[in-house]
This record gives sequence, C-alpha cells and structure tokens, in this order.
Amino acid sequence: QLSEDVERASENPTDEREGEMEVHEDASSVILPDSELGTTAPSLRFSKTCLKNVFSVILLFIYLLLMAVAVFLVYQTISDFREKLKHPVMSVSYKEVSLYDAPGIAFYPGKARLLSCKHHYYDHIPPLINPGQPGDIECTTQRINYTDPFTNESMKYALVVQGPRDVKKKELVFLQFHLNGTDQDFSAIDYLLFSSFQEFINSPEKAEFMKNCESSYSSWKFSGGFRTWVKMSLVKTKEEDGSETVEFKQETSVVNYIDQRTKPRSDQLFFVVFEWKDPFIQTVQDIVTANPWNMIALLCGIFLALFKAADFAKLSVKWMIKIRKRHLKRSHQVRNHIN
Repeated sequence: QLSEDVERASENPTDEREGEMEVHEDASSVILPDSELGTTAPSLRFSKTCLKNVFSVILLFIYLLLMAVAVFLVYQTISDFREKLKHPVMSVSYKEVSLYDAPGIAFYPGKARLLSCKHHYYDHIPPLINPGQPGDIECTTQRINYTDPFTNESMKYALVVQGPRDVKKKELVFLQFHLNGTDQDFSAIDYLLFSSFQEFINSPEKAEFMKNCESSYSSWKFSGGFRTWVKMSLVKTKEEDGSETVEFKQETSVVNYIDQRTKPRSDQLFFVVFEWKDPFIQTVQDIVTANPWNMIALLCGIFLALFKAADFAKLSVKWMIKIRKRHLKRSHQVRNHIN
C-alpha cells in the first residue's frame, strides 16, 4: 500500500499541494479569540452552574418542608393549649400537722341515750366496768333541734360532740349509747362529721349551721352490739373560684361485742371510737398545666423560623433566576462571537 501511495503522489504532485493550500485557508478563516476558553471552560462553567442550581432546588424543598412542619407545630401547640385549658390536672399535696382543729361529730340517736363519752390517748381504751349503765361524760356536747333541710317539715334531734385534736398522742373519743328497745329488725345510729366544732359553737344560728352541714356532708351509720372503730382523714378541695371545701374520708373496722351481763337483755348497746388516721391533711386542687408564656415563646420561635425560611426561599429563587439569566446571556454572547 505504501508503494502505491508513493506512486500516486509522484504522479499527482500538484493536487496534493492544492489540498494543503485549501486546508491552510480554511484554518486561517476561522478566528478563535480564546481557543482554550471555547473548548473546556464553557463546559466546566455549565457543570458548576448546574450543580449550584440543583443544590439550590434541594435546599428550597428542604426549607419548604421545614415551613410545613413549623405550621403543623403551630396548629398542634394551639390545639394542645386549648385541650389543657378544658381538662386541668388534679394536684394532690399533703400537709403534716400536730394538732387538728377539733371536728364536730353530730349523732342522730333517736330513742338511744348517751351513757358515757371519754377522751383516751395512745389507743388505750380501758375495759368497761358497768356496760349498759350511765357513766362519765367528759366530752363537750351540745344538743340541738332543727328542721330537716330536705323536707323542711319534720324536726331532727342531733347530739353534737367535740372530736379528737391531738394526732401525735393518738387522741381518740370513745362513746357508749344505750337503746332500750326498737321496733326495727336492725338497730343503728346515724352520724355525720363536719370540719370545725368551734365554728358550730361560735355560730349565732346553730340550727341553720347544722342544716348546711347536713346538706354538704355525707352521713354514716354504726350498728348496735359491735364496737365500731372510725379512723378519719381530712381532705381540702380548692375550687376554681378560690373557695375551699372540706370533706372527711374514713376507714371503719367493726369488732363484735361480747355481752357478759348476767341476765339476758333486750336492749342494745352501741360503742363507737373516733380517731385521726394520720397527721396529714390532703389538699386537692385543679392545675392547668398549659403555661401561656411557654406557648407564646414557642410560637415566637416557630414564626421566626417561618420568616427566616421564607426569606431564604425568596433569596434562593432570586439567585436562581439571576444565575439562569447570566448563563443564558453568556451562552448567547458565545454564539454571537462564534458566528
């Protein structure tokens, strides 16, 4: 092949020279101001601009997602705050005391009669010497008649006794009642507890005071033929309007009384003991856990994040538009220059 080419060249030397001259003329007719800029630099610039645009779009979507999350947090925070306002949380606190304000114990004995009443200490109750016989009444008592608050017609007779005070010495009140006979199958005495015996003594309208107590406090019973042990605890409840209500919780235990009297009796004996359960006063109040200042601070932070995200998104869009215009302008200039 080489020999054939050589022969062809020797035969047509003029044609080869004419081809070389045409190539030189074509090369000289094309003017490239910056040969390196026209080949490699535009592609590199285009790749960098494309990467920047992609990165900006990704950032824009990320901040839009963050804005959506922030809007959801605002809605959820406001909803939680409204829900907590509707449903406050109950708070229970305990206050230890050494002396209670002596409560009032109102008995409704009916035909039964109080035989004895004594204060004892350290849970020591001596044995009864003459059960069923009148004994010492060492308690502060008050008898009162008042109209039934629920019917406003019938009269009620109440025997009000001062309750125990000293919780450290385990003070208790022991009472004995006697009922000579009853037409009922079951014999029991009703009683209720109210917060302060001293308020009852100082009240100018004791009948009205007892009517209010019966309307506000619950009543209980203790039966004949048993010793009923009542352990009280005090609960104070603070209402939304600032008022305070007091109620009693009690634990009762019943022990059978063995009647050792010589002759069989048809009467009934009632024994009841009142004692404080513990030295702690329980205070209950409703607390709204939603703090408006925390919510305001959280909302301010969320709105600040929203504004910053919106500002960044606006700047990103402006920057992308500016880069796009610059790229289009540069590519147009290069095409015009080449043409």
